[in-house]
Amino acid sequence: MASLKVPASVPPPHEDAEQLHKAFEGWGTNEGLTISILAHRNAAQRNLIRKVYAEAYGQDLLKDLDKELSSDFEGAVLLWTLDPAERDAYLANEATKRFTSSNWVLMEIACTRSSHELFKVRQAYHARYKKSLEEDVAYHTTGDFRKLLVPLVSAFRYEGEEVNTILAKSEAKILHEKISAKAYSDEEIIRILTTRSKAQLNATLNHYNNAFGNAINKNLKEEADNDFLKLLRATIKCLTYPEKYFEKLLRLSIKKLGTDERALTRVVTTRAEVDMERIKEEYHRRNSVTLDRDIAGDTSGDYERMLLALIGHGDA
Repeated sequence: MASLKVPASVPPPHEDAEQLHKAFEGWGTNEGLTISILAHRNAAQRNLIRKVYAEAYGQDLLKDLDKELSSDFEGAVLLWTLDPAERDAYLANEATKRFTSSNWVLMEIACTRSSHELFKVRQAYHARYKKSLEEDVAYHTTGDFRKLLVPLVSAFRYEGEEVNTILAKSEAKILHEKISAKAYSDEEIIRILTTRSKAQLNATLNHYNNAFGNAINKNLKEEADNDFLKLLRATIKCLTYPEKYFEKLLRLSIKKLGTDERALTRVVTTRAEVDMERIKEEYHRRNSVTLDRDIAGDTSGDYERMLLALIGHGDA
């Protein structure tokens, strides 16, 4: 369930496009008007606004937003206005670049999108960058990270709820044997994590817990400073309890010395239409304070207003 609040009666896209064009006219930009429109439109509506805007004014709305807005507010509005698959393709491409590289962002996109969504990301990546996502991930990663990330971004998992209990038991045993032997990047671990459906994985990990007395991530914590193990634990969390992964990411991005705006913006813009309600509940349960209160306490101005509107608490 998404937390994005779309007004009951949404104006037609040509009216939104006209209002946005007016917001950019003159010396100053009407940021409040920009937020009141874009932060309250779903992905299909935003795509229509972009199309109508281009037809009416012969300009790309994204380029005009880039020209008119600035800093973290600009980053949030631009990411949000992109089509979800386009947005993920952009984030994945940034995650393969030298100065913004992030194995975690690649893993996050691969593990928390549905098979169909991830397929659309690969298509959008291909169209925009004239390369495949897989080849860029393979080129920009090495060793165990490459062994895990290339099949993750290539995955097309079964999305149904069917579970094979016998298979779950046998693969729980395989996982336990490999982890006990500290063979963390063994091809069997990689195969199970990158090919099985999320329902099947949940069944396997439940059997692991029941049969061996520990959650798998607890067994993977024995070498706390191992970066590959950290990514492996996050992969399992993203595949099974994404709201817990995103809660922790938000908490760390807000609570650390100096806000990590890049991570905060990414989580809010990518999850607002997906599972933000669950993430907010998890955040409140874990921190005894609401997410909107922490965001309001750690950000300011138009950036704060945009984020609060996207998580469902903005009045703009």
